[in-house]
Amino acid sequence: MGRLQGRKEREPFVLEHASIATGDEKGTVQKDMSVLVSADGRIEQVCPTPLAYVPSGYHRINATGKFVAPGLINAHTHLFADGKPLSGGTDLSPRVVDAGLKVMHSPAGKVIMDARIKGNVSTLLNSGVTTIRTLGDVGYEAVRLRDKIDADELTGPRMLAAGPLLAIPGGHGDPFIALSCSSPEEARRRTRENLDHGVNAIKVAATGGVTDATKLGEAGSPQMTEEEMAAVCDEAHEFGVLVAAHAQSPEGVKAALKAGVDTIEHGSALDDEMIELFLDNPRSLRGFSALDPTLSAGLPLVKISQQELGINDIVRGNSELVVDGMVKSAKQAHENGIAVGVGTDTGMTFVPQYGTWRELDYLVRYADFTPAQAFHAATQVNARNLGFDSVTGSVDTGKDADLIVLDEDPAKNVRTLANPKLVIARGKPVWRPEVKHFEEIDRLLDSF
Repeated sequence: MGRLQGRKEREPFVLEHASIATGDEKGTVQKDMSVLVSADGRIEQVCPTPLAYVPSGYHRINATGKFVAPGLINAHTHLFADGKPLSGGTDLSPRVVDAGLKVMHSPAGKVIMDARIKGNVSTLLNSGVTTIRTLGDVGYEAVRLRDKIDADELTGPRMLAAGPLLAIPGGHGDPFIALSCSSPEEARRRTRENLDHGVNAIKVAATGGVTDATKLGEAGSPQMTEEEMAAVCDEAHEFGVLVAAHAQSPEGVKAALKAGVDTIEHGSALDDEMIELFLDNPRSLRGFSALDPTLSAGLPLVKISQQELGINDIVRGNSELVVDGMVKSAKQAHENGIAVGVGTDTGMTFVPQYGTWRELDYLVRYADFTPAQAFHAATQVNARNLGFDSVTGSVDTGKDADLIVLDEDPAKNVRTLANPKLVIARGKPVWRPEVKHFEEIDRLLDSF
C-alpha cells in the first residue's frame, strides 16, 4: 500500500479523453474531456479534449475509457483503530480504564498513536478519500498530522480534526476519547481548550453510544443537556468551527438541533419539529443542519452474528435499540430535502478505513437513494455540509484538484469506488493506490 509520502513537488499534468462524473444529483457525465491541473494543485481548465490548450511541460495522462470524479469526502472518521472488532463493554473497571489512559497518553503511547493514525489516513487516501473529518481522537494527534499535510510535509487528504469529543463525566467516549464537562460553563471552557489546541471541528455526545455502553438502554439515552451543547455551539461558532453531535434518540437529536449543532451523527426517527430544525436552524453556524446516518457503523452490528462480530450482549442489545432509527432517519431526511452527507464512523467494529464506498451502497439499498444521489452526498453535499464547497467536491475550474479515476461511472455503480485507479489530493497524485484488506471482515460485510 502506498503510505503517506513526504514532501513532494507538484507537477502540472492533464487528464485527457476522460469521462467526467460530475457528482451532481442527476448523475451527469461529460464525455471526452480534459482536466488540466496546475503546479499549485488547482484545476485550471476543464473542457472538451479537442479544445484543450495544454502548455508544454505538462505530464499527459490518457484517461480514455476512464471516469474522472471528485474525490470522496468522509465526514465521520476515527483514526485510533482500523475497523477490527472493538471490545467495548467487556471490562471497563477503573483499573483497566486508568491503565489504558496511561498507556495512550504516555510519550511512547503518543508515538504509537501518531504512527497508527498516519497509517489509517494513508488507507483512507488510497481508497479515494481526499477530505476527512475526525470526530473523536485520543488527543491532538490528528491536529499534528493535519498541520504536516497542510504544510506539504506529507501528501494526504484535507483534514478537519476534532481532537477529543466533549461528553458528560462517564458519558459516551469518556475518558478514552473525550473531555468531560458537567455544566454549560465547563462545556464552554472545554470547547475553548480544544480550540486552543488547534482543532477545526468539534463533537459533542448528546446521547449514550453503542460500543462503550455498560448497560442495556444506554445507547440513545440523553447525556449532555441542551444548555451544555448550546454553550459549545456558541463558543465554536464564534471561531467559525462547525459542531457535530453524536445522537441516537429523538430526545437527543432534538436537543442537539435546538442547541445549534451543525451535523447530527447517526440519527433517529424524525418528527415534524426535527425536520424543520434541520432545514432551518437559526442557532447553527450557517442556518441549516445536516445528517450523517453512518449506516456503516450500525448495520453490521445487527446483520452479522454476534459471535462473528466479537461483541458482547450489551453492545448487541444496544445496537438493536438504535439501528432501526438510524435507517429511518436516513430515509426521512432524504424524503424531506435535508442535507444527508456521508460519514462511516471508520475505526469502529467492522468499519475498516478503506470502506467509505459501502456507505454509499447502504444509502442505495436501505435509504432509497439512487446511486447518483449517494455519490452526490459523498462529494458535493458533504463539501457544502463541511464548508468546503468553494474548494472541493466537484471537478470545476479554480477548485483544488481532489480527484479520483475510476473504471466505471460511480453515479451508476457505486461499487466501482472500491477500486480507484488513481487518487489525486490537492494536485498530488497517488499512483497505483492500494490498501490492505481484512478478508474475513470483507466477506461478512458482503454477506448482507
